Amino acid sequence: MGEIVKTDAVIIGAGPVGLFAVFELGLLDIKAHVLDILPKAGGQCAELYPEKPIYDIPGFPTITGQGLVDNLMKQIEPFAPTFHYNQMVSSLEPVGSPEAPAFRVITEDGDVFDTKVVLIAAGGGSFQPKKPPIAGIDAYENTSVFYAVRKMEQFRGRRVLIVGGGDSALDWALNLQGVAERVTLMHRRDAFRAAPHSVNAMRELVREKKMDFVLGQVTGLKGEGGMLSHAIVRGEDGSTFDLACDAMLPFFGLTMKLGPIAQWGLNLHENLIPVDTEKFETNMPGIFAVGDINTYPGKLKLILSGFHEVALAAQRAHRYIYPDKKLTFQYTTSSSSLQKKLGVS
Repeated sequence: MGEIVKTDAVIIGAGPVGLFAVFELGLLDIKAHVLDILPKAGGQCAELYPEKPIYDIPGFPTITGQGLVDNLMKQIEPFAPTFHYNQMVSSLEPVGSPEAPAFRVITEDGDVFDTKVVLIAAGGGSFQPKKPPIAGIDAYENTSVFYAVRKMEQFRGRRVLIVGGGDSALDWALNLQGVAERVTLMHRRDAFRAAPHSVNAMRELVREKKMDFVLGQVTGLKGEGGMLSHAIVRGEDGSTFDLACDAMLPFFGLTMKLGPIAQWGLNLHENLIPVDTEKFETNMPGIFAVGDINTYPGKLKLILSGFHEVALAAQRAHRYIYPDKKLTFQYTTSSSSLQKKLGVS
């Protein structure tokens, strides 16, 4: 067990609802640490549809998924939250009482957080990478096949094969230039779902022979002791050939799984967490569920609904964290103390 972090609140999930939870808690002087399994903030908005327009965010006739995330990150800057990326919560243990709840949150990496309240804003659960249907791939995982890049240095001097045609594939194909000995991007067709500027940059590098692009699909892997030596590739003409590589990064998208949440002692209904609509608390006092992970009569899976849920959850969380402090609701437009927190003069 590593160092124990003590905090007022732990937010599980750094999507839009989790980010807005930082803001609502911050207004009430509640310090938050935010955990997410992805390598960056934004959840589905940033990972699955960063350039997709969203039309039902109040005050924005239209805004992209990434644009919304960027604005939320700017909005919460005054509260200086601490983010912990590439972290999955493996256990959540109650260590307090219903009247004075407290919890110990432990991640798969052994990080420990002692907190008074927990807000689960994990969407439909945790994101898990979609594995390519390649026989024997498990033997290479975490040694030479990786579904995320946590440290670029682990690819220094290696021949890296990146498989996919979305933003993640293109971004890492570009970012690993100058780190890897050679980068090869493989996709089943010469069309991409990534941002146009990334596609243009990749094509320029291919023209300059600074990286390779291969049309095809990986059908098998070769190598001993979990160390990859070659990928077996089926080309667009149906023929197969070996492609030398030391590491492979398959980016086939993400799937949602409830994951360890199912083992935390919470009531569940069809893989969702039932909550009340007064404070969006679960059956365990001090644990709240907001956003797509929760369920209640009339529930709408909208980002703006999650924002409303967070505001009410924060009010209840304040009672647990400051039991002797009376909370008087104030509008940010009329409260000088709130404006000072936000850096507004």
